Amino acid sequence: MAAAALRKDDFETSAASVSYPSGSHLAPACPIDLVHLSRQTMGDRALEVELLALFDRQAGQIAAKLGTVEAGPVEIWRADLAHKLKGSARAIGAHAVAAAADNYEHCARAGVLRPADASQLVQAVTEARAALRDLAG
Repeated sequence: MAAAALRKDDFETSAASVSYPSGSHLAPACPIDLVHLSRQTMGDRALEVELLALFDRQAGQIAAKLGTVEAGPVEIWRADLAHKLKGSARAIGAHAVAAAADNYEHCARAGVLRPADASQLVQAVTEARAALRDLAG
């Protein structure tokens, strides 16, 4: 998705626009926490659009590199890329991506990375990127 495909009017991110049951600890239905993103950007819609487009590109590239795990020693670059993705995901409120990247990073650093860790990361990224396409509608 190109940055031009997203428009700042495509995102409704005010806290008042999101309602959760009282005392609910449920995650939002959208894989991107738009209220968190709005807080991070202090409501600057143009910056939100730019950050989401950057995340979309970066997450796609990183997931493609980390999506397969082969038998043998785990290269440290995998953990470093997962760490980078984790930070980007946290910045925009992609909590499931951040959690999957955190798990992937820790497993890679410990040398116990499994194909399931890679699948979980790819799935979280796929869902977040699909949500971005839906938002750009």
